[in-house]
Amino acid sequence: MTANIADNNTQLPVDAVITDIAEYVRADQAFSDESLATARLCLLDALGCGMLALTDPKCRRVLGPIVPGAAMADGCLVPGTNWRLDPLQAAFNVGAMVRWLDFNDTWLAAEWGHPSDNLGGLLPAAAWLSRQHSRQAAAGAGIVPRPVTFRQLLEMFVRAYEVQGVLALDNAFNRVGLDHVLLVRVATAAVTSAMLSGQRQHVISAVTNAFADGGALRTYRHAPNTGSRKSWAAGDATRRGLWLAMMAARGEMEYRTVLSAPRWGFQDTLFGSADITLARPLDSYVMDNILFKVSYPAEFHAKTAVEAAVQLHPMIVNRLDQIDRIELHTQESAIRIISKSGPLHNPADRDHCLQYMVAIALLKGDLTAADYEDDIAADPRVDQLRDRMHVTENEAFSRDYLDPDRRSIANAVQVHFQDGSSTPRIEVEYPLGHCRRRDEARSVIEQKFSRNVARHLPSGQCDNLSRWMTEPTCFDDMPVHEFVELWHHEADT
Repeated sequence: MTANIADNNTQLPVDAVITDIAEYVRADQAFSDESLATARLCLLDALGCGMLALTDPKCRRVLGPIVPGAAMADGCLVPGTNWRLDPLQAAFNVGAMVRWLDFNDTWLAAEWGHPSDNLGGLLPAAAWLSRQHSRQAAAGAGIVPRPVTFRQLLEMFVRAYEVQGVLALDNAFNRVGLDHVLLVRVATAAVTSAMLSGQRQHVISAVTNAFADGGALRTYRHAPNTGSRKSWAAGDATRRGLWLAMMAARGEMEYRTVLSAPRWGFQDTLFGSADITLARPLDSYVMDNILFKVSYPAEFHAKTAVEAAVQLHPMIVNRLDQIDRIELHTQESAIRIISKSGPLHNPADRDHCLQYMVAIALLKGDLTAADYEDDIAADPRVDQLRDRMHVTENEAFSRDYLDPDRRSIANAVQVHFQDGSSTPRIEVEYPLGHCRRRDEARSVIEQKFSRNVARHLPSGQCDNLSRWMTEPTCFDDMPVHEFVELWHHEADT
């Protein structure tokens, strides 16, 4: 019976979205130097975020081998540690580290997400494959592929960003209660399948199985269930995507109408019978327009609000007891996902609360990862400021947020005092990490990287990594498994 079902399945046309993804990730496409330079910044920024996360005991609790003592002497190195794990557990570790502090890059559209989450699956897969090719060549095993280079990894990164980000442009999975990490699973499955096998049917198998998994619920990102799962969910998704790619390489069958099948397909079952579409041809649009979290570890819809609040800090810090109300003007998406009143129960709740982030920025003139912890939140002035905030949608902000030629993320903040006076209305349209401010941000991204790496790695190792980051083509020809070894930290277990 199983064989007959598989045979019947091969007679069906593959859903067009999946065909387009498969053709794109397999194509021998040349990306621009600027796209690859941005990919380089994204990759190193993500690893820097991972090094900072390793200093957090709550993050380390979920890392390492899944079973104590199950590390592999010849496994994939988890950067910043001496753990050598099988590629799948390494994928979870890297993905969780990158995402833990909500400080890695961001993509905003009808759906949201963090495309650098895909590094979790891409880096161990590329390092493992690169090592295999290197060993086969050293053993004189005939004609074998060359080791995977760092430049090739950057090209894979561009493709993963594009698959995840273009799927997010018009398809709002959040509106049906599904979490954006399903797009991490799809993108990782597609790109790692092309890397491991390169055969069209294997990519289609991996991608269709990724959609067949359905989607995780967003409930762990929202009250009353906000919790730490939101920090490791992408690690779980990228690990799953890599596993599906490995299964596909073994010949696992595909599900050609996984999206469009009546009643039982993804669209009818989970997406309100709406079509899943690709809003534009797949190229390098997402990488070229990616958003960096440069100065503040804030959920990106709030970044410009934090920037505005930091500007207001010196004007209000000595008049806190005179504040009557604080007006926040924002986009519809921010209101839907990060506007919160009432108690905030943990750091995961606070780092997705627009009012909390603005309150801290007004009080301190800054916002750091430590500001989400219980000791800072216990300051009674934080909730006093939150209680005085009025959040309203600015329709122009909402329109420009969705305009593909603008992609703004505007917020405006103004503080009104009891005597009738007020601060200026500070409006910030584009945050520092936006592509329209890329030149302004580049040196700050490099400083962020150096600062994050220095929190975890020895000074000599940090100096080398920081120096290499500023050299435009550094690492390009280096095999990926050798690049990963640069991040080995023997003292870390």
